[in-house]
Amino acid sequence: MPEQKRTEPQKISLTLSPQAERYSRRDAPREARLMAARGALPLPPLELATVLFVLHHDPDPEVKDTARVSLESLPESVCEPVLSGPAHPALLAHLAHAFRDNEERLEKIALNPATNDTTIAFLAAQPFKQIVDIISNNQERMLRAPEIVDALGANPLTGRAVIDRILSFLGVRTEAPEAEADAEKEVSESEAEAALRAILGDELGQFARELIAESDEEIDLAEVEKNLYALIQKMSVFQKIKLGRMGNREARSLLIRDRNKIVAMAAITSPKITDNEVVSIAQSRNVCDDVLRAVSNNREWTKNYQVKLALTTNPRCPQAAALKFINYLQDKDLRHMMRSKDVPSAISTHARRILMKKGKL
Repeated sequence: MPEQKRTEPQKISLTLSPQAERYSRRDAPREARLMAARGALPLPPLELATVLFVLHHDPDPEVKDTARVSLESLPESVCEPVLSGPAHPALLAHLAHAFRDNEERLEKIALNPATNDTTIAFLAAQPFKQIVDIISNNQERMLRAPEIVDALGANPLTGRAVIDRILSFLGVRTEAPEAEADAEKEVSESEAEAALRAILGDELGQFARELIAESDEEIDLAEVEKNLYALIQKMSVFQKIKLGRMGNREARSLLIRDRNKIVAMAAITSPKITDNEVVSIAQSRNVCDDVLRAVSNNREWTKNYQVKLALTTNPRCPQAAALKFINYLQDKDLRHMMRSKDVPSAISTHARRILMKKGKL
């Protein structure tokens, strides 16, 4: 069995007044530390919370547990100025985890400039839409901390408006590909390769040509994807987003299925995407709802009958998007949908209703 590496606890430095330090020092009498752990000190809110946080790391189990309970049970009048004030980032991180089910308190931590990026990334993964909106509006944080974008992209509450905002911050246009500027479409492969090398760095940049070059030849896509998969796993979320825009069909085929919705949306809005790719994507059951919704909202793509058919019969496609195309389908396809067990019941029922109305049943 391989030996597991132990992570040393990170040391933090806290500043306390002489009075507060007297009760929280490791060499202070146990009874004094235990009294302080009960929150029985006449201190300002922030300093009281800091003392309790220090004592939560006391070697004495009773002092430690008592301080934790006191810290996490602070009344609102004490807790609010702590969450909104210049608290130590480690204290705010602890409280973020302790109050993970309290949306109001988490909002205050998300808005606090003293909160560190790691804690913001934790908050970005929580199931609270208002917090997602707060974090996604902080461009500076997202640009310096890819883990925040990663967390937002994996959060089910991160909707299309938030995704578009983040991609816009990152310099990615999110209009439908038919509305993209010609200049972006006509970037040469050599220019794109140079740009991708700069984005990926020395370790990954050597593969830039393979990730950029488009081929008209029939290839074994499964084999190519197998070779690219390991490479893409090494990339940061920002690198994946750029590759989704600049990469070739093989790269897009992987990134369109990325667990991070922001990466997937960058790939689906690539100006290089082809009609055949769109049909395959509309048929896919391995892409997120947002990707299928983006396809269904693109007027150029949905002029293609095969795209309409694929969206309507794909169980992963949002039902509202699927239903709007069913009236455009041919009778033979409606009959197939009516009998298919792979089609959602609402879709098959609507197909039957249309055929009955036409007198075709």
